[in-house]
Amino acid sequence: MRCPARRDTENMSARRTNVGLLVALGAAFATGAMAFGIGSGWNVYVSVSHGVAGFVIVLLAPWKGTIARRGLHRERPGRAASLALATLVVAALLFGVLHSTGVARSFGLVTAMQIHVGAALLSLPFVLWHIAVRPARLRRVDLTRRHLIRSAAIAAMGTLILVASKGIERVAGLPGARRRFTGSYEEGTGDPAQMPVTQWLNDGVPSIDIADWTLTVGARSWTYEELTAFNETTDALIDCTGGWFATQHWEGVWLRELLGDVTGARSVVVRSVTGYARSFPLEDASRLLLAHRVAGERLSPGHGYPLRVVAPGRRGFWWVKWVNEIELSPRPWWLQPPFPLT
Repeated sequence: MRCPARRDTENMSARRTNVGLLVALGAAFATGAMAFGIGSGWNVYVSVSHGVAGFVIVLLAPWKGTIARRGLHRERPGRAASLALATLVVAALLFGVLHSTGVARSFGLVTAMQIHVGAALLSLPFVLWHIAVRPARLRRVDLTRRHLIRSAAIAAMGTLILVASKGIERVAGLPGARRRFTGSYEEGTGDPAQMPVTQWLNDGVPSIDIADWTLTVGARSWTYEELTAFNETTDALIDCTGGWFATQHWEGVWLRELLGDVTGARSVVVRSVTGYARSFPLEDASRLLLAHRVAGERLSPGHGYPLRVVAPGRRGFWWVKWVNEIELSPRPWWLQPPFPLT
């Protein structure tokens, strides 16, 4: 029989481990979502923070394992949900490492990145359930200098492991050493035929009869022949949240040239024939190209034929494909979900 003092110490240690895991999981979710949405250079700080949070979870796993083993000896509701949460977190960590190192990037029709993200999203309701049913509350005693130093030490260890893993990737010549700061791998630069064809969630490649297709901009409609008369060009990098990037030479028309009078507008809404849409700040119109050609060739259906958005500095889900409608809106661009819902 354990003495009360030892039991109290174990309970306190378990609570602090659970609080630490909750903070690390929250940081991993937040930085993961931010890394998905940010295409500019400071994404590197978000991505590094995401990696550190992941390794902190790994460091806390042995302590959590001890807590879990004690809990498995007691019959209480929710055991299956707890096991499901643990399995999903382990899967997210494992496939995140497989993608980041490049050791295994795809498994049949799915990629390691997709499994990593999918496992993380599936774990979220279980995390919320765990917080509601078995809350791990932060207490004043947890904010003492000793415990704050211990927490900082664990975060520092996570950072050192991340740095060491990057060094191992370079020394071992693993593909992960050649990733972009977003975590994406180069595929198809200068060769659109080798560039992956990906869509957001349930979007699919439509069959478009160019004789019936037009681009509607306000009160005016443009035919494909009229748009191909424009030949503005730009070299731009597309970085897909699916884990790949490519730099291509795009040809088309700058969006600003088609808008006309923009009085009262605050944003530009670009829609696809599939119903997919994104709103952009009006000031971005001069930097957005509506491309009808890539690398000197007509766009393929999978890459957006007849017209797609080229949005430098934004992740791939902003590069709307199969565009057929553009409208000015008085609503600010940020009044939309940060990620498309469909």
